[in-house]
Amino acid sequence: MDRRFALLSIALVASCGFYLFWGLGPRWQFILGLRAPKLIGMLLVGAAIAVATMVFQTVCRNRILTPQIMGFDALYILMQTAMVAVLGISGYAGLSISVKFGAEVVVMTVAALLLFGTLLGRGTQDVARLVLTGVILGVLFRSFSTFLARIIDPNAFAVVQAASFASFTNIEPNLLPVTGVVCLGAIALSLWLSPRLDVLALGRPIAISLGLSHDRLVLLALVIVAVLVAVSTALVGPIAFFGLLVSGLAHELTGSSRHARLLPMAILVATLMLVAGQTLFERVLGLQSTLSVVIEFAGGLFFLWLLLKGRTR
Repeated sequence: MDRRFALLSIALVASCGFYLFWGLGPRWQFILGLRAPKLIGMLLVGAAIAVATMVFQTVCRNRILTPQIMGFDALYILMQTAMVAVLGISGYAGLSISVKFGAEVVVMTVAALLLFGTLLGRGTQDVARLVLTGVILGVLFRSFSTFLARIIDPNAFAVVQAASFASFTNIEPNLLPVTGVVCLGAIALSLWLSPRLDVLALGRPIAISLGLSHDRLVLLALVIVAVLVAVSTALVGPIAFFGLLVSGLAHELTGSSRHARLLPMAILVATLMLVAGQTLFERVLGLQSTLSVVIEFAGGLFFLWLLLKGRTR
């Protein structure tokens, strides 16, 4: 595992170097000023999604579930559709980036905490009910989005469609300080909780018998997941299957169930995929396609492979 981690770390550093310095030209200061925020944003988003997915799978004790199944991406798309429908194209485009980002993070986080608090307020024995409720809410949000999309102007619908896919080329630099503090704080907390997450993965009866405060840890873990997913989604947009792909690769590469190994490996895999993939699409393919579409396609195939192999735990 240590050798693989070292090789992937070298690959990540090389990918970051290629992304920053490939084809700079004479106006290198201006170009670096544009590329550096995008790189920082990709590193933060990759790390956030990786940790959120690993922690969520530990809580659910299922390797084919991701936080997006709780309806985060559907809620985000509903918010974009509603804002375009109410404000119009010009009003939507004129929204302050900071205000829009803050509103999206607050709404998604509060919605998640209300869901967790309502369903798990009497104990965390029935996590399956929480997941099923999240699926139903996701369908409800998508239905509202579809209804609004049918009644708005076609040009406005094009704006909604553009906002429905993750974009790593339009990361707002002014949002990175707040995003960095929140993401790094939540990730550090998750790493500190790694030994307890190992016990949590054993199941509720065993965890309680070993002295773990199971219900409290589950709620704390879900709060971490809600914050990380809300911040990363508000920054770049929804990515449904990316976390699933990253967590699966992290399990395969580590061959371990210890979170002290899984979380760093998942962070490394996620950031490497984003940086290397975006470098390929920007520098080689000339943005002929988008990285998020390819990730969704690969993640969907990986999901089917996990189902066929029966690797759900």
